[in-house]
Amino acid sequence: MPGILWLVATPIGNLGDLTLRAIEVLRSVDAVICEDTRRTRVLLSAHGVGARLLSLPAFDERARAEPLVARLERGETLALCTDAGSPALSDPGQALVELAVSRGIRVTAAPGPSAAVVALELSGLPADRFFFAGFLPRKGGARREALAVLASLPATIVLFESPRRLAATLADLRAALGDRRAAVCRELTKRYEEVVRGTLGDLLVRFTGEVPGEIAVVVAGAAPARSEAAEPLDDAIGRLAAQGLRTREIARVLASERGLPAREVYARALDLASRK
Repeated sequence: MPGILWLVATPIGNLGDLTLRAIEVLRSVDAVICEDTRRTRVLLSAHGVGARLLSLPAFDERARAEPLVARLERGETLALCTDAGSPALSDPGQALVELAVSRGIRVTAAPGPSAAVVALELSGLPADRFFFAGFLPRKGGARREALAVLASLPATIVLFESPRRLAATLADLRAALGDRRAAVCRELTKRYEEVVRGTLGDLLVRFTGEVPGEIAVVVAGAAPARSEAAEPLDDAIGRLAAQGLRTREIARVLASERGLPAREVYARALDLASRK
């Protein structure tokens, strides 16, 4: 009989945020799968848990997940932890979860801390509807396309960013989305926790260089009064072209937003470009 894969949320900063249920699960499983065995060992030792650790780093995750799923299929019960927060969210463990589900393995959770949810709570922005964007693509067309999609979302946006790229991301968000309300949340639940609120322009002035710590950025969604669906297709094509997207990128974005065939949007964008 197959075993069980437990998704165990771990503290995002304060070691005291590990739940009693999480500790119980970690003590009961055959082994704990983690991204960095050194970090997880520190956490488990702090709570008196002496579990066996298995590594699943952010490299070739699918291939590395195969032997772990084989263990589950043989009847072992395993726990999956990320370095901090809830497993499978911007985490190598996502590949393992997808593979386990596809093989009919029971997957359940001991829920707890999530940096995305804590940042949303502390931002002061609407939390009734939100979109978690993870880490944006670093550059090129993929980054421009991702920003164009975020610009049209009528929901609060939550994303993660590295200390070195925060200033560049704030600048790109302001250029693509406009000067919206936003918050930078740094070192959440830790001693030097910081939440800075304002417009994207304000935050760009505040964070000009490398900023230490784990960072989440929360940005207000598109104003409800603006209906992208009501925007004429030609105007939408022109708007995205002005943001620097290539024709194929424009076709993918608008086809996804409007349920149109990408080839039709592409042909229309080419036609408009030829008239300039």
